[in-house]
Amino acid sequence: MSDDLSARAAEIAAFLAAHGLADAARAPLAGDASARRYERLTRPDGRTLILVDTPVPAEDLVPFIAIGAALDRIGLSVPIIHAADCARGLAVQDDFGSETFLRLLVEGAQAEPLYALATDALIALHRSWPEGEGERLDLPLYDADRFIEQTLLFADIYCPAALGYPLSAQDRSDFATAWRAVLQPVCAGPRSLLLRDYHVENLMRLPRPGVRAAGLIDFQGAGLGPTAYDLASLLEDARRDVPAALADAMTARYLAAFPALDPAEFRRALAVLAAARHTRIIAIFVRLALAQGRRAYLSHLPRVWRLLENHLAKPELAPVAAWFARRLPPGTRADFVVPETT
Repeated sequence: MSDDLSARAAEIAAFLAAHGLADAARAPLAGDASARRYERLTRPDGRTLILVDTPVPAEDLVPFIAIGAALDRIGLSVPIIHAADCARGLAVQDDFGSETFLRLLVEGAQAEPLYALATDALIALHRSWPEGEGERLDLPLYDADRFIEQTLLFADIYCPAALGYPLSAQDRSDFATAWRAVLQPVCAGPRSLLLRDYHVENLMRLPRPGVRAAGLIDFQGAGLGPTAYDLASLLEDARRDVPAALADAMTARYLAAFPALDPAEFRRALAVLAAARHTRIIAIFVRLALAQGRRAYLSHLPRVWRLLENHLAKPELAPVAAWFARRLPPGTRADFVVPETT
């Protein structure tokens, strides 16, 4: 074990001992695309907790604790933090178990009740998020500029990989201009807390009543932004096909809860924000493959491209579609081969 790993192991052991958990059995849990690590702690009496170990506490642990407390205050289920040392990037939180919505779906659970619960949790969030809370928590604003910055990952990562050469400065500028034309109108609508990665892999089924049955576990990167974004994240999952009829039903369910919303405008926002999200995710999946050799993410590219192209065919995405047609012809999209790293 390297000196750095040994020092980290000693820090974790001291942290656990300081909070009465020195005798807890420890078992690593599968992580995600982030740098965070998780372990399940099992006490001698059988009760369990989760250890969070992150090298970037200011980016995820600190906001996770603050945003979680705000979500808890409005009646949503988040892991309670039992101990934390933010300077060292360590925390102990509730164990919500292993019943992610994704696992339940894979095991044969009916999809509609789970998606209805997830949609109802979003409705509750958007009804109850206090005005000014985002500013009090100093959350980032997800406006057109920030979304454009994120879509530019596609221009800077995906395009060079697919084309074999970087985009010209003019092509990159035209890409940003096209996105600005479609994003500015939808970012001018209603805002609330934007969870950003709201999908079935980040939701847990809990034995609690009402919307508290949905356990939220990934919100450290939250900000303030358009209310349509998280519904797009849920219903256009990069890792799982969601039947169109189910997505339509959940969109109607959300709209029924907010009769003041213009349904056509909301659906336009869904399309634009989903397309921006898919564009960013394509770039991230390719970056993970190129920079870290994590090629499993590439298996999702055909799905994400299919979802993106479905929106590019809509009139509200016409400026972006024109750019794609000009710079990325067939053969440079889902079916291009990402080279193996050496």
